[in-house]
Amino acid sequence: MAKQNYLILVVGPTAVGKTEICLKLAKKFNSEIISCDSRQFYMETNIGTAKPSENELQQIPHHFVNSLSIEDSYDVKMFEKEVIDLLDKLFKNHQVIIMTGGSGLFADAVVNGLDDMPEIDSGIRKEIIRIYEEKGLEFLQKEVGRIDPEYLQVVDQNNPQRLMRAIEVFRGTGKPFSSFRVKKKAKRNFQTIKIGLERNREELYHRIDKRMDQMIMEGLFEEAESFFDKRGLNSLQTVGYQEIFGYLEGKYDREEAIRLLKRNSRRYAKRQLTWFRKDVEIKWFKPNEEEEIITYISSQIGE
Repeated sequence: MAKQNYLILVVGPTAVGKTEICLKLAKKFNSEIISCDSRQFYMETNIGTAKPSENELQQIPHHFVNSLSIEDSYDVKMFEKEVIDLLDKLFKNHQVIIMTGGSGLFADAVVNGLDDMPEIDSGIRKEIIRIYEEKGLEFLQKEVGRIDPEYLQVVDQNNPQRLMRAIEVFRGTGKPFSSFRVKKKAKRNFQTIKIGLERNREELYHRIDKRMDQMIMEGLFEEAESFFDKRGLNSLQTVGYQEIFGYLEGKYDREEAIRLLKRNSRRYAKRQLTWFRKDVEIKWFKPNEEEEIITYISSQIGE
């Protein structure tokens, strides 16, 4: 009988403590780690994306961390294909592979496959970009809230590319973007065991604020400033950089930028949890329940 391969998916909001748990799981199950955190793909964005440290990266082989340049064009479809190809290779030497991150869309693509999205006339896209350049991010947020409130609950509301995609699909088809996200599950040659990490809200928000203070101390503002001329790149449309770009454009002072960094990071964590909570296959644990997590995984793989 062919051996069964297992993908251990560890998800949860930003700053919950996924990196530490995944290192322990990878050591326990003789595994390697795949990042499905789309913010960590880019080699130039170090401080603002909370990547594993150099020491952590050296302890266990990591994949899809520092794998791209911010200049590269990359999307979830390319990620799905590359991860599936990589898993085929990794499972030759490992029964268990760990995948982790807070990007629900990217994790979902690997586990379940992608929806078939409609082709939209390029003229619609150009018109939406023009409106965005004229009216700004707030208009996109309100428009998606009006036409597709369900998607607004889970999308990164500070990412104009995602918001514009939802608007263009609606204008091109007359149907909300969320109505196309009802996929038929792709066949995979592995089983997925889903682990969710959670903390109580006050504790999580405190960790987010504290980590943001640490990032600022390590030079987050200076890192963002070095990208200022490239701030239109899709890879930089994310919490941690957008708020500082606004400050550098003179829209508000440094103190307000810090307030927005913390507030938007907390909101991002809330949206991540909203996304993951919809998945009934996720088994939830506190990050300090390491033994319980290992026992649960072992029971699922028959060890």
